[in-house]
Amino acid sequence: VQLQASGGGLVQAGGSLTLSCTVSMNISTLNHMGWDRQAPGKSSELVAEMTSGGSIKYGDSVKGRFTISRDNANNLVYLHMNKVIADDTGVYRCTADGDYGDSYGFWRGRGTLVTVSS
Repeated sequence: VQLQASGGGLVQAGGSLTLSCTVSMNISTLNHMGWDRQAPGKSSELVAEMTSGGSIKYGDSVKGRFTISRDNANNLVYLHMNKVIADDTGVYRCTADGDYGDSYGFWRGRGTLVTVSS
């Protein structure tokens, strides 16, 4: 399974950006789809996660500012980022997990860099 994130770039503080994740399989069969991020010199943290049933969880630092959504027909997952701040700078990676043949799989894409300028 391949996950390809795109849409990163340079954005001014207070601005908006939308990230996209293209998945190489039917995402409606996955248990979880989401995003994490890693800032320079820091460990990875959860940004947002969505279950197949539609339950959503956000990291505390992005609640009220970011929104996760999905397009099952096109196997896409989005992260809508609003009111960005400098601490939102980092590499954003798409994540997924679910049944895969006779096993259970966990996947993470290579990520897209978001840089917030003040």
